Amino acid sequence: MSVTAERSSAESFFGHPKGLFYLAFTEAWERFSYYGMTALLVLYMVNQLLLPGHFEQVAGFTQFRAALESVFGPLSTQALASQVFGLYSGFVYFTPLLGGLIADRWIGQRNAVVLGVLAMSAGHLAMAFDQSFLLALLLLVVGSGFLKGNISAQVGALYPVDEEARRSRGFAIFSTGINFGAVFGPLVCGLVAQVYGWHAGFGIAAVCMLAGLATYLSGYRHLPARVERRNRQRDRLTPADVRVLAALIAVIGITSFQSIAYYQIANVLPIWIQQHVALDAAGFSIPIAWYQSIDPLFSILGVPLLFWIWSMQGSRRGEPGSLAKIGTGAWLCMASNLVLVIAIVASRGRPVHPVWPFLACAGQGIAFLYYWPTLLALVSRAAPAAVNATMMGLAFMSLFFSNNLIGWIGGFYERMTPAAFWGLHAAIAAAGGLLVLVFGRRLERVLSTAAEQPLRPSAMTHEVER
Repeated sequence: MSVTAERSSAESFFGHPKGLFYLAFTEAWERFSYYGMTALLVLYMVNQLLLPGHFEQVAGFTQFRAALESVFGPLSTQALASQVFGLYSGFVYFTPLLGGLIADRWIGQRNAVVLGVLAMSAGHLAMAFDQSFLLALLLLVVGSGFLKGNISAQVGALYPVDEEARRSRGFAIFSTGINFGAVFGPLVCGLVAQVYGWHAGFGIAAVCMLAGLATYLSGYRHLPARVERRNRQRDRLTPADVRVLAALIAVIGITSFQSIAYYQIANVLPIWIQQHVALDAAGFSIPIAWYQSIDPLFSILGVPLLFWIWSMQGSRRGEPGSLAKIGTGAWLCMASNLVLVIAIVASRGRPVHPVWPFLACAGQGIAFLYYWPTLLALVSRAAPAAVNATMMGLAFMSLFFSNNLIGWIGGFYERMTPAAFWGLHAAIAAAGGLLVLVFGRRLERVLSTAAEQPLRPSAMTHEVER
């Protein structure tokens, strides 16, 4: 047993190391600020920052816009906002690879998390001023890179190697912090922004990030400074391993279709809601950002429901395999986008009832549960041990590409009718489902031959994170 594990066992709280609760509350504050800010980002750009009289004040924005338009051509305000959002949300999933490398080789996970929280706090504070908008996004991307993977690694390092069951429960507690922030961040920041203005909403996110820093520092002595790594297995990959890797890469590619259809709800959906949904009800105007809380809420509520459904299926004709679940997620993504198409057609040019986007976001939350945690568990189980962590990183890199693509696709919103735009995303999701129907059994057969690997903590901690 390592020194860290011995200390953690001695300093337990409700059967878990004290450090777990500091990490969980730190993550709750960080996710609160992250999702609260993200729920406001596109609306802020379209309604204020990118309008004449404002974008000229943003340091370096003229050159930044020129660089984007040299690649994508002239961009309207909405298309430009979509591209900025796609780049930002994409690189949030790219930089953790670099942050993990720096922590492993040089500064350790504890110092990396502190740097990440400091950078993200500075980024949220910088969002309170038009002039520092690009700097704010850069700081948030860099800070996320240092924080995301390293704080998760610290959770696993709190437990002895042979206590896998207790570690799994610890990650479930940690994930509760993620979900708490994802649900309540948009609710609070969205309401504050609507009542007191955009910068007040961003200011709340900054305060919550600083609260996360205070929480982390208060538990500093209970946390591992550097996560011990197991020695890599240096066995060469066999031809069977290569076939498994090719199958996993194909599955990761298929889930990119679902990710594109899913993540657009944080980019173009707020703009569509603002333009076409009747948000006034009983004298109260529903904050648009609140819709960003529905998807994670249903991801939480859906867990026991799906476990019950899969258990019932298992007792009858067998629980669906990984590819079948991923395919179901694709069809649910398709159906959720079709809900918006139906709402637009049924409204006949009148404002859409607010329940329709609610149903679409709820459906996306369930779809996410079907395809994304299943993918992570599949990669963690089937990827050869020598490249298991690399394949997990590749799975998250697919979100980097998917989010950049939603930024580009979102630029077509103004050139299409809303029904055609959401119909396009339904078709993109359906493409993922069709690919599973065509290749699913063949891929499942290849993956069933893989030697099972122990489920990595990195897979468990991201099961309900988006």
